[in-house]
Amino acid sequence: MTIATKNRIIDSVNFALILLISFLCLAPFLHILAISLSSNNPIMSGKVLLWPIEVSFEAYSKVFEDQSMYRSMVFTVALTLLYTLISMAMTIAAAYPLMRTDLRGRKLFMFIIVVTMFFSGGIIPEYILIKNLHLTNSMWSLILPVMINPFYLIIMITFFQSIPRSLEESAEMDGCSHIGTLSKIIVPLSLPVIATLSLFYAVNRWNGFMDSLFYITSPEYYPLQLKLYQLIVNNMANDLLQMEGTRMVQLLPESLKAASVMFATVPILLVYPWLQRYFVSGIMLGAVKG
Repeated sequence: MTIATKNRIIDSVNFALILLISFLCLAPFLHILAISLSSNNPIMSGKVLLWPIEVSFEAYSKVFEDQSMYRSMVFTVALTLLYTLISMAMTIAAAYPLMRTDLRGRKLFMFIIVVTMFFSGGIIPEYILIKNLHLTNSMWSLILPVMINPFYLIIMITFFQSIPRSLEESAEMDGCSHIGTLSKIIVPLSLPVIATLSLFYAVNRWNGFMDSLFYITSPEYYPLQLKLYQLIVNNMANDLLQMEGTRMVQLLPESLKAASVMFATVPILLVYPWLQRYFVSGIMLGAVKG
């Protein structure tokens, strides 16, 4: 067997494995999509797997008729954008001084940051703090407590340290301030890590509902995931009825749940293609240092 033949066999096996893994990752999404587009009888009989049976858009019509879903969607989009912007600004501002080895107390600061990755004050003290600061039923209760992720901060520091020190020294010799060096040299060279961490921050905020479950009680501040959580837990679909001829037929809860999941998932998935060119290089941060 020639080397070329062996390489083709290896490539074929690798392609098959990647295809299988991709299918396994995509299968749950296809299953939920199929349920959301199927009618009641196939769902109740367990026939729906990866392809819709007896296609019906009734569940989506119920979701789109719910004005509170639109309100939660708009609020979640605004919350995610504001949170990502503030978090990235604070992460960059914290990473720049901490990446400098001549910073006094740097090791102490890094130790404090690492400790927060493993220990926290607990749910009850955090709730008491948020309540005493009068942040309940406010967008800021979903932003300030989780404004900086320590792990993402360490990734940012590592990337900044991989930038040649000579570039900063040249800027300092030209009279550039620290802010000028950060904005004109460090940030433009760090677009891959900024785009990647922005995506991570956005996805974490979009998918988060536990903090909103604790701090939000007013419906006007319900994020989309909390709205979806309440829909599933409270089984609101039991009260939704549709007309079929001359008799009343109950809309199956599973189809409405699946349609709500798709409604909450698709928007954040649409963000990935815009950041794909940065994401590939960003996930390799720290693998090779220049």
